[in-house]
Amino acid sequence: MRCLGALESVRVSPLSSLSVNGGTGKEVTLATGLHLRYSTTPLRSSLSFTLPNSFFFRTRAPSQRTVSFYCHSSLTPELKTTLDKVVSSQKVILFMKGTKDFPQCGFSNTVVQILRSLNVPFETINILENEMLRQGLKEYSSWPTFPQLYIEGEFFGGCDITVEAYKSGELQELVEKAMCC
Repeated sequence: MRCLGALESVRVSPLSSLSVNGGTGKEVTLATGLHLRYSTTPLRSSLSFTLPNSFFFRTRAPSQRTVSFYCHSSLTPELKTTLDKVVSSQKVILFMKGTKDFPQCGFSNTVVQILRSLNVPFETINILENEMLRQGLKEYSSWPTFPQLYIEGEFFGGCDITVEAYKSGELQELVEKAMCC
């Protein structure tokens, strides 16, 4: 999700954090884990950052200045429909950094090598080419990192899960079953 707000600093716990330094102000911590810090002096600029969920927040500061905050999802209905079609169009598809012929991160390369060792036909999509796809896919799968492996239209996991399933033989069984259908 892309979030915009006129805040001095914002921190989301425990998922991620972001701070903008400068100014003096007050702090508010909500039960949701959202931590807001607002300045009693005029703010210098708007703030952009990423959060895991969509929400609207409004509070009144002790100085009687209203702080408003709105977040929206990167996963638009159109992108969700497109992702549904893409992941169901192939038996095995890997969203990765780079391509299967030129992986651009070690984790993506590891999953590509595992799938190649299993002689599995698979397609790849380079998430580095499209920021909206990269952010939307994190929400679509509820998985924050890449690569992301999908088998028969279902999210399977990232690199660590794929490696463990490969070592245990579970991945080979699942892929063989997918190829038979």
